[in-house]
Amino acid sequence: MSQMHQVTLRAPVEISGTGVHSGESVSVTLHPAEPNHGVVFLRTGLPNGIDRLIEARHINVSATELCTVVGVRESGCVATIEHLMAALAGLGVDNVLVEIDGTEVPILDGSAAPFVDAIEAVGTITQAASRRVLKVRRPVRVEKGASFVELLPADKGLKLDVEIDFADGAIGRQRRVCDLTPATFRREIAAARTFGFMRDVEALWKAGFALGASLENTVAVGEDGVINPEGLRFADEFARHKLLDAVGDLALAGYPLAAHYRAHRGGHRLNFAVLEALFADRANYEIVEVGTRREPAEAVLPLPLAAFGGRAG
Repeated sequence: MSQMHQVTLRAPVEISGTGVHSGESVSVTLHPAEPNHGVVFLRTGLPNGIDRLIEARHINVSATELCTVVGVRESGCVATIEHLMAALAGLGVDNVLVEIDGTEVPILDGSAAPFVDAIEAVGTITQAASRRVLKVRRPVRVEKGASFVELLPADKGLKLDVEIDFADGAIGRQRRVCDLTPATFRREIAAARTFGFMRDVEALWKAGFALGASLENTVAVGEDGVINPEGLRFADEFARHKLLDAVGDLALAGYPLAAHYRAHRGGHRLNFAVLEALFADRANYEIVEVGTRREPAEAVLPLPLAAFGGRAG
């Protein structure tokens, strides 16, 4: 991202739909927020009637199985945040309060495109505060079996290099490389949909997942290939969606990244693990105020929460 100042929404915008895993109806309102607020979820509709603020930061991630979850179930959490987070990060929106009355961000059409449309419908405004970027200074890498994710130093911006490798012939081996900008995100990434295999559906239902999944919001892969009547939006839609997920997960660093992200057979769990590895040693990164001075890594603090008061959990 080349923008010099922080950005928020021009006006609130509401989005409603169904959670892909919970199957529950949910309403989300994106509110403008002041400089240095970051992305914060305001979880409402809790049984005890007490709303809860949850910062969209890696330190608040509580689960990464099939989706990314922040907060904890006992006191309030928000699941499947990655597509919304990707839309915000992809469009360069720094500060927003996400008011949500259910446990899961709606899946909509399975991509980030509806969130992009909603944000662009109200527009964004540039704020007076300078933008701060997290620059990766030393390589960090996490592995699990044949899978790996790594973050490498880069002079500016976020470059993503994602490769997937499925035995299923409908997907196979795909690779997508992208320099993240609002234009490339809109054009190449936002519309790529989540996907799943028909052979896994029954097991997912038994485990409490995919209760809201359908051909309206998921690319379904059967024995003979993609079963959605409209087919794929891109020949490599599967790789593009993995890249979309990575953009959303990496946004949990709390700052835009200046880094080169590489993944082979990655996913939410490894994306979270690489952020943990990054923040485990302050020599790995520094915070740079765009166009002005640099802040040492020791200055990294939790984002302030002014809107609605209270503390994040």
